[in-house]
Amino acid sequence: MEIVWFKRDLRAADHRPLAAAARLGPVLPLYITEPELWRQPDMAARHWAFITECLHELNDALAALGQPLQVRRGDAVTVLDQLTGVWPIERLWSHEETGNDWTYQRDLQVAAWCRLRGIEWREIPQHGVIRRLSSRNGWAKRWDKFMAEPITEAPSLAPIDGLDQPVLAPPDAQELGLAFDGCEQRQLGGRSHGLERLTSFLASRGRHYRTAMSSPLAGEDACSRLSPHLAWGSLAMREVAQATALRRAELRGLPPADAKDFGAALNSFNGRLHWHCHFIQKLEDEPSIELRNLHRAYDGMRDAQAPGAASRLNAWARGETGLPFVDACMRSLIATGWLNFRMRAMLMATASYHLWLDWREPGLHLARLFIDYEPGIHWPQTQMQSGTTGINTVRIYNPVKQGYDQDPKGIFVRRWLPELAGIADDFIHEPWRAPNAAVVLGKLYPEPVVDHLAAAKQAREAIWAVRKSAAFKDTANAIQSKHGSRKSGIPMTGQNRARRRKAKQTDSRQLTFDLGSDR
Repeated sequence: MEIVWFKRDLRAADHRPLAAAARLGPVLPLYITEPELWRQPDMAARHWAFITECLHELNDALAALGQPLQVRRGDAVTVLDQLTGVWPIERLWSHEETGNDWTYQRDLQVAAWCRLRGIEWREIPQHGVIRRLSSRNGWAKRWDKFMAEPITEAPSLAPIDGLDQPVLAPPDAQELGLAFDGCEQRQLGGRSHGLERLTSFLASRGRHYRTAMSSPLAGEDACSRLSPHLAWGSLAMREVAQATALRRAELRGLPPADAKDFGAALNSFNGRLHWHCHFIQKLEDEPSIELRNLHRAYDGMRDAQAPGAASRLNAWARGETGLPFVDACMRSLIATGWLNFRMRAMLMATASYHLWLDWREPGLHLARLFIDYEPGIHWPQTQMQSGTTGINTVRIYNPVKQGYDQDPKGIFVRRWLPELAGIADDFIHEPWRAPNAAVVLGKLYPEPVVDHLAAAKQAREAIWAVRKSAAFKDTANAIQSKHGSRKSGIPMTGQNRARRRKAKQTDSRQLTFDLGSDR
């Protein structure tokens, strides 16, 4: 018996562990619902709802191949132990996973169990992330090569005699102890929905991706919206990359006027596909990024127990900071589970700089809200937007200016903050300046919890005070060498000139950080 363990790869298409296992013997496709995982502080009911929809479509696909999915509940080692008591297990198969710290520790336990039982566990790369990577040099070329490999066809599966095949019935969120979180406007899970998003984006929706992706209004349609399907694996990165390459080739055959904007948009999108794996690689190389400052000089700079920190965190988490554009973005995220990248960055930066909150609790709150929560992207980005990596430019978004820039008519703000209906358009992003401010603020809508300009000034001074020391720069150089981009011509904060020249010579195609991107 070959067991194929599905985790964040909920599809049968381009699933190399499934195809390889099927060549060697009868296959038991397995998904383990792990109650302890769903008790972790970064997991939420909206994630499980999306996964459940993916599981139903995966089960249908596997049943059509010959052997439906088995969903078992319990910790992984116990479930695997139970299966070995019924069938002789030759091998365990899965994709490599870069998850949160809990799944990392669980995989160590499963690996120890396999060694004890004499069962081989074959883990196969799923996308461009490379385990035990010794150097970032040449990473982008390896990504391109991996994505160009042929897509693996789903194999035929022989039915397993004596295996009970009940109707697929994953536990509901309440059974897992997950509280209802009100995400009633979220994207639906399942491969069919992912394929529809991919097709419509490449055919029409993505035409204005490059110019519209920063807008919270236009981005809803112009962004690919593939991120949850990539995060939970109902789509494979390879098939998205190849479909994008094919569409870009088709566009080159059109008249220049027709192809120009769409071609530029898909060129930008292709860069974001690299960006996806570029950030996951950081957590793969250094799992502690989820739990502690990447640059330890920032330890203790923000105190989660400081007076007022809890109330500022709660106001931010509810969308009640008194900063309209920030609150509108948070409330939109609560209701839909999605937000474009620039607005995500602004939310995290506002929490870290203006509200001076340690990044861990705001990061957990956002992890629970993002349908597309991908730990490998989320935690490096959380630290990047909080200024604790030591190698990235400190970007303190002005939340009022962002409102004027991205929502100049206040349409987005009014959609999510109906309590500001009485505020005139000219003051929608600064209601404290409105003639009727006293009627609204503190009664229908909160007054600002901070003076955003004064708070930004104080935060900037505190961050840069840490960055001035020689010891800080030495550590930053080491961090840059391990995690930084190799793209030519991009300033690398903390990296000395000699290393910068060497990086430029070794690989000029590596993706760099781009705060205007969207996955």
